[in-house]
Amino acid sequence: MKKKNRFFTRLWLVVVAAALTSTSQADDPPNLVIILADDLGIGDVSAYNERSAWKTPHIDRLASRGRMFNDAHTNAALCTPTRYGILTGRYSWRTVLKKSGYDGYSEPLIANSRLTIAELFKNAGYHTGLIGKWHLGWNWQYHGDDEVDYDGKVRRVIDFRKRIRNGPENHGFIYSFGTMASLSSPPFVYVENSRPTALPDSVSVNYDEKAFWRKGPKAPDFDHVDTLSNIARRSVSYIEDRAQDGKPFFLYCALTAPHAPIIPPTEYIGKSNTNAYGDFVLMVDDIVGQIVSVIEDDDRLENTLVVFTSDNGQSPRADFDDDELPLAGHNGSYIYRGKKFDIYEGGHRVPFVAVWPGRIAPGSESDETICTTDFMATAAALLDKELPDDAAEDSYNILPALLGEETASPIREATVLHSSGGRFAIRQGDWKLILWPGSGGWAYPSEPEEMESLPRFQLYNLKDDPAESENLESAYPEKVDALKRLLTKYVDEGRSTPGAPQRNDGPVRWPELEWMED
Repeated sequence: MKKKNRFFTRLWLVVVAAALTSTSQADDPPNLVIILADDLGIGDVSAYNERSAWKTPHIDRLASRGRMFNDAHTNAALCTPTRYGILTGRYSWRTVLKKSGYDGYSEPLIANSRLTIAELFKNAGYHTGLIGKWHLGWNWQYHGDDEVDYDGKVRRVIDFRKRIRNGPENHGFIYSFGTMASLSSPPFVYVENSRPTALPDSVSVNYDEKAFWRKGPKAPDFDHVDTLSNIARRSVSYIEDRAQDGKPFFLYCALTAPHAPIIPPTEYIGKSNTNAYGDFVLMVDDIVGQIVSVIEDDDRLENTLVVFTSDNGQSPRADFDDDELPLAGHNGSYIYRGKKFDIYEGGHRVPFVAVWPGRIAPGSESDETICTTDFMATAAALLDKELPDDAAEDSYNILPALLGEETASPIREATVLHSSGGRFAIRQGDWKLILWPGSGGWAYPSEPEEMESLPRFQLYNLKDDPAESENLESAYPEKVDALKRLLTKYVDEGRSTPGAPQRNDGPVRWPELEWMED
């Protein structure tokens, strides 16, 4: 009898130990891979657009294996501000950058004292990597006061023999490789772990409208057409190395496409049966497939959360001066108004797909409103870390939405959106208030004479009118006032999440805040 009891006791202990091990493994924070496309519209992904002129099989397959978010937004409608929001969890208009974006010579945007998502992971024992486009400024070192004139723009002469300062390495990335800015912005050099990989030996420029890049120094190992493939190769190698060393990792893979210059390699030309942009999108899809497959094929990487999204909507350059995409029945903004740069939905509503085997339900969808600033607070939740009051001021933990958990109320109280021209909108529930009569970017209306007869504000009910076609500003003045008050509070308190008030950088008031004086 005693032997029998001992047997069942041992059996029970084995079962409990197995259960505890299983729970522990399930609760282990995952590796995180963020794949960020550059200027990819929500309608450019066929999983989101039933009328797409092409299929994006790899991104679609990612959606079938995970969760597709239908109401995901970038904090701004262009590159630099969105990247700032991803890495810091803070709206970029709180910095000195109140409008527009950066180029390849810009000074650092992220203060060295500011906590980033990479530092969060690094402090938790992760290996951290950035591969691709930085676009947040850093400090080149220069040849004294020497200057050079490129197409009428005077630049200081960079000493490419020296390390850059205040770049990815200073913001938590143990490994980094990529470009300072977009492929259209010189200097055309790769920088690896704060050092240029080669010294420029030529000056490059391309004036073609679609394959355009500005004039500037170019290194011999830099090839515009090969850059996207180079990012893919290095991302795959980075992931393979991490699987080998067994250390948890965070990889921020910032693609350079389909942003202009629109230059698909020969093997992709004609693949979409539309135009060069469509072909470039299919190359992006293929690159996503290459990166994801190396994770899927290695059992050691099963506990990996992969997120695919874009930094803003489709660029107007996708169909520059022709009608190839509309003739093919394709709209990169899907049913939404506007494109990159604009405060309208097409400027900042983006594809957002998340896969985490065993944790995120395959083939699921979410209508939760989320923002790319939410990466920071979500990472803190994954790591079971508390964020200080002076970090991630505009970041919400969207882990419940990723895992399909019910919440008593929306995760985000409201979301602030920003155009290239520095114009604001605030979204709460079904309502969106634009504090400007026009697009705030490139789309109609954008010129002063076009907006003279328009109401000062725009109010849309996105549930009933996702195309933002009927301005309800005069019909719901109380809603306009309530949203204005909430946005004013967010500006004044230096945050949109609960916590101690913080200070914005730069002037307390700037021209694009004239509505606050009402």
